[in-house]
Amino acid sequence: MPPFLEARGVRKAYGGVQALKDVSLTLRAGEIHGLVGANGAGKSTLIRILAGLAHADAGEVLIDGNPVTIASPSAATDLGMSFIHQELAFVPGMTVLENIMLGLPKASRFGIIDWKAIARDVEPVARRVGITAPLTAEVRDLSTAENWLINICRALMRKAKLIVMDEPTASLSASESEKLFKIIEDLRNSGVSILYVSHRLDEIMRLCTDVTVFRDGAFVSVIDRPKLTRAALVEAIVGGVVESLPHEKDAVRKEVVLSVSGLTRAPKVKDVSFELHRGEVLGIGGLVGAGRTELVRLIYGADQPDSGSMVFNQMPFQPKTPAQAVKAGLGLVPEERRADGLLLTKSVAFNLQLSNLGNIIRSPALPLIDYRRREKLSSQIVRDLAVRTESIETPVGLLSGGNQQKVLIGRWLLRRPKVLILDEPTRGVDIGARADIHRLIRELAAGGMAVIVVSSEPDELPDLCDRVVVMAEGRIVRELEGNAISRNALVEASYAFEGTERN
Repeated sequence: MPPFLEARGVRKAYGGVQALKDVSLTLRAGEIHGLVGANGAGKSTLIRILAGLAHADAGEVLIDGNPVTIASPSAATDLGMSFIHQELAFVPGMTVLENIMLGLPKASRFGIIDWKAIARDVEPVARRVGITAPLTAEVRDLSTAENWLINICRALMRKAKLIVMDEPTASLSASESEKLFKIIEDLRNSGVSILYVSHRLDEIMRLCTDVTVFRDGAFVSVIDRPKLTRAALVEAIVGGVVESLPHEKDAVRKEVVLSVSGLTRAPKVKDVSFELHRGEVLGIGGLVGAGRTELVRLIYGADQPDSGSMVFNQMPFQPKTPAQAVKAGLGLVPEERRADGLLLTKSVAFNLQLSNLGNIIRSPALPLIDYRRREKLSSQIVRDLAVRTESIETPVGLLSGGNQQKVLIGRWLLRRPKVLILDEPTRGVDIGARADIHRLIRELAAGGMAVIVVSSEPDELPDLCDRVVVMAEGRIVRELEGNAISRNALVEASYAFEGTERN
């Protein structure tokens, strides 16, 4: 039998930039097929073409061996394809059932939608994918993992033969990811094809039969199961071996820059205390929901603590707003860069200068922007961080995830804070950009900046951090230093119960 989906010689250009160059993809029925590549490799462009959101300049797409035209998203749905993007599609004010049925025809009675009849049809599918919430519950009260299940249920209600999943575990905990893996494997066993797009190579190796690799808009290779190793994937994605930046974990402890004592904000942060030293990279580990993001929001003045105190640069520190924290010498790269960190329709230069307007104003008496200085400073950061963009005036929303993250970090390089907090700095970032960001963090620390890195990935912190505190259920349950920082130690500590004594 022919493959369910074939893409042959697909090309796509945006202006003068060739996003896809004769790429190909073959996916069989009942297969979990991986699609990997660096940010900007062309993965999202191909997905948009398959989804009917963009149209190829050349090439063809075949379904069950027959050439098809995908003129719109509804045409993609009619062909049996469903797409679950990293930014999940749901309406917070609607119920679980209403969200599952978004865009689907609904049974009616006497011209009125018959929600009871619809619920009877949806119920077995919802339970199959593991939705435990009542169908009448509002989705605003559900977790990211539960909203993922709603999107999968919607795809099955559409009778999807192929479900494309883009970074499905980016915001999920380890246990939630395991549940999702079992559902994906169950879908495969029932004949549904999965196109699994992820930067997490361990997941790719665990789930996928074959993996297609793109690089710089071009097809590189298909790696089949017998040859599927991390080394083979890395070499295909970046065109060589990615070297980590060595550093001395047992460096001499320098003066304390920030001291946190008994910081509490119920119910997420409970009696947290730690010290941060100049030139140190301090990791904050733990599972999603452990209270890490809530903790750094308290430090940054985005939220106010119920109790506890802080000392910054040997002075009492209690910022009422982020602006006060920034003025004191803190910077924050937030977890949700697109929602909380960037103005996507504005240019790279605009986003770089958001926290640095004082540097590009001609004079306090004449509050006009010095565009020559703005261009010089922005261009310098783009060069230093190797941000891939056509120009500094390109809307930042058109950049890949890794390059957007570099813009956010570059914003703080212009301001040079004493403490820089990075919340999930490499989430959704390819392995090459991840190495660049890690190298930059170590260089900042070597220059005397104190850096806090929040990460839910236990593989990220051991090579990057001098010290790691692990949170569980709002508390610091363990502190690891030097060679004691390992993946296994982080995973073990992350599953500590509330009340576990700090070691």
